[in-house]
Amino acid sequence: MIETSRLNIYAASQEMMAAFIEAQTADVLKAAYTEMLNGCLEHPDQWDWYAIWMIELKDGTHIGEFCFKGLSADGIAEIGYGISEEYQNNGYATEAVKAALEWAFAHPDIAAVEAETDSENTASKRVLEKCGFARNGIIGEEGPRWAVFK
Repeated sequence: MIETSRLNIYAASQEMMAAFIEAQTADVLKAAYTEMLNGCLEHPDQWDWYAIWMIELKDGTHIGEFCFKGLSADGIAEIGYGISEEYQNNGYATEAVKAALEWAFAHPDIAAVEAETDSENTASKRVLEKCGFARNGIIGEEGPRWAVFK
């Protein structure tokens, strides 16, 4: 569990992820979350690097998720995140990503964390900037890639 002043963040169990996937109404999210669960099952020793991490307010209200998309052999993890619309613009994404980076960089085998965001997603770009990420010059599937180093 990762705790901040306003949030509790934790990697979901297999059962929690399966229920979360089942509850999804968007096929693209269902597919992405299924890929994460499959990564957990294929790499149980690296569960936290593939799991859906639940972001909750201190009162237990679920407000979003983040995930690392595995861990490469050269110590790079990619992060993805989202906050439910009704909880956006309160600094929760920045708080969660900063906490996730602190957690990740506490592991000696981590060299960097990367992220991608659509060029038009001003809010997500702002989160990345506030968390110390900088564009690395690579364009990925979702847009420009950003990186922050240990």
